[in-house]
Amino acid sequence: MKTIARQLTIALISIFLTASITFAQNNQARIKLDIERQIGEIDKMIYGNFVEHLGRCIYGGIYEPGSPLSDENGFRKDVMKATKELNVPIIRWPGGNFVSGYHWEDGIGPVDQRPTRIDLAWGFREDNSFGTDEYIDWCREVNTEPYFCVNLGTGTMDEARNWVEYCNVEKGTYYSDLRIKNGHKGPHNVKYWGLGNEMDGHWQMGHKNAEDYGKFALEASKLMKWIDKDIKLVAAGSSNYGGDWIHWNRRVLEYLVHHVDYIALHNYVENRENNYYKFMATTQFAEEAIKITEGIIREELSKAKRIDPIYIAFDEYNVWYRAQGQEGNEEIYNLEDALVVATYLNIFVRNAHIVKMANLAQLVNVIAPIFTTEKGLFYQTIFYPLQLFANNCFGTAIDAFVDCDTYQVKDREVPYLDVSSAYDKENDKIILNVVNRHKDTAISTEISSQYGIFNGEATISVVNGNDIKDENSMEKQMVKTQTSSMKVKGEEFTYSFPAHSYTMITIPVEAD
Repeated sequence: MKTIARQLTIALISIFLTASITFAQNNQARIKLDIERQIGEIDKMIYGNFVEHLGRCIYGGIYEPGSPLSDENGFRKDVMKATKELNVPIIRWPGGNFVSGYHWEDGIGPVDQRPTRIDLAWGFREDNSFGTDEYIDWCREVNTEPYFCVNLGTGTMDEARNWVEYCNVEKGTYYSDLRIKNGHKGPHNVKYWGLGNEMDGHWQMGHKNAEDYGKFALEASKLMKWIDKDIKLVAAGSSNYGGDWIHWNRRVLEYLVHHVDYIALHNYVENRENNYYKFMATTQFAEEAIKITEGIIREELSKAKRIDPIYIAFDEYNVWYRAQGQEGNEEIYNLEDALVVATYLNIFVRNAHIVKMANLAQLVNVIAPIFTTEKGLFYQTIFYPLQLFANNCFGTAIDAFVDCDTYQVKDREVPYLDVSSAYDKENDKIILNVVNRHKDTAISTEISSQYGIFNGEATISVVNGNDIKDENSMEKQMVKTQTSSMKVKGEEFTYSFPAHSYTMITIPVEAD
């Protein structure tokens, strides 16, 4: 009997240990969704993009006259098609660092009469064959909103306000009539204008301290809005996080609180140490910067007694380190990069009440989701999360409750599941976005509704690959979106999020 009891005890211990190991391997989690816990309306402009005169982004990217792949205007037809598939709502142009040395009048009029300049930002020759009117024409072709950034580095206030006049005044003034002479009878109606780029950075042409930038941008903004009172202006927030960036944002808003509609934030992340889990946590700073800047905005609005809101435009972000400093900056992305981009997008949705614009840098070839050759193009890994968000994640951002295991990076607890969610009232759907940061293990998750019931066929879209280092190329798409469906009914269901993946689940819901 003792032998039997001993064997039974060993068996029970074995079962218990096996169950414990299985539970740990499954990394069970919970996500609770409540459509009444609303954060704010999701602005489609958080899925924007950015093109700069750098490397092959413009020339050889969106614009390549003489190529058999281009139309009569020199626009690459395959790039336009890919841009439409990304459903890009707004695109920032012409920079970036480039804009601080760019004089827009170089890029208008007969192309053969435009000057060639040395671009001091990136060291290229700029022939100015692609300028204001070409960019507007291209934006109209791809159905996107143009967002111009003015030169407050080497430029003048007059230059800035004259550009607004050229673009937005119908007729009867010098610059509006010049636009008409150049072949555009109607105004371009450019609504969004950035007041310089990264002006706190020592790398910037015309770099200024917060006081000097605040004074200069204030005067420029007054002139620009006196030309067109309906334009929306974006102040250059800090991008020099090695300096006192909080002071910069506060001081700039003290000057511009009555004149701007947004303040810009930039953030790039990297994985030079080849540390996967540390890399997966790098976006946490972006969310902290948003929260801190939101507080500064609230403070300045209160002091100024301004009622109208000021929002955040996160108008540059991406993974950028392999090709940084190399000619062309043509980063080739892998699966882990795509997960980081998906996490950025989760952050913007989670902060939808204050982040009303975001622009992935950049669209084509240069640290970009689209990569061209003379023969065609392919979609980089980062294309797919952006495409899913931009085509599906709309409505009201809702605050999901997430309970899952964490891992430690220095003194930070990082959840394995990074989550955002939205409620699309028009279509009675919840959109759930989940990045599983765990490199090796799927996470079985109980997903429950705290208000209403799930009922119908849920669509599941997964961006994943066999390995975190998988890359795409002209020959093969190692990382792409795989779509399936499952029936859901009731207040909860369980789904296992694959290791190293981004998943979007669109769930039909019946409100109570």
